[in-house]
Amino acid sequence: MAETEAALRTLAHNVRAARTRAGLSLDELSRRAQVSKGALVALEKAQGNPNFATLVRLADTLGVSVSALMEGRTEGRVRVVSADTLTPLWTGPHGGEARLMLTTSGPAPVEVWRWKLEPGEEYPSHPHQAGVVETVSVTSGRMTLIVDGTEHPVEAGRTATFDGDTAHTYRGAGTDTCHLIMTVHLPPGPAPA
Repeated sequence: MAETEAALRTLAHNVRAARTRAGLSLDELSRRAQVSKGALVALEKAQGNPNFATLVRLADTLGVSVSALMEGRTEGRVRVVSADTLTPLWTGPHGGEARLMLTTSGPAPVEVWRWKLEPGEEYPSHPHQAGVVETVSVTSGRMTLIVDGTEHPVEAGRTATFDGDTAHTYRGAGTDTCHLIMTVHLPPGPAPA
C-alpha cells in the first residue's frame, strides 16, 4: 500500500510539474487531454486511480512519455529493470497485460514496453501526438496489428513499425499467447526542468 501511495505522489508531482512547464492551466489541460478537470485536480492531489488511457492522453498532451509522469529521478548510469517488479499499466479481460519497462533519456526518448496478448484479446489505442513512431517485435505467438483499419499479421521473429498518430489496435491472434516488445519513439520535446 505504501508503494502505491508513493507512486501516486510521484505521479501527482510529475503531472503538476509538466503542466506548469507547458504553461497550461487545469482547465486547458483538461480540454486538450479530454480528461475531466475534477480528475486532474484529484490526480494533482495524489488522489484517485487514473487508468492507462488517461495517462497516455496526459503524456501526449504534455509532450512527455508515460514513464516521465510515473518515475522518480533515476540514479546511476545503468538501470536494470525486472518485469515482475512492475505493475501492469493495462490488464486485458483474458489475462493479457502491458508493462512499461523504462524510458530512455535524451531529447527524443524511447519507451520500452513488454506486452502479453491472449488469443482474441485486443487493445485499441487512440492516435498519439504527431511524430510518435511505434514498433512491435513479436517474440512468441502471433498478433494482428490494425492501423487505420487495415490488418497486418505479425508472427514470432517479425517486427512492424508505423506512425502512431493514427488509430491503431493490438490483437492476439492464433491459439497461443503472444509476447511482444513494443517501443514508442517520442519526438524531441522540451528539456526537463
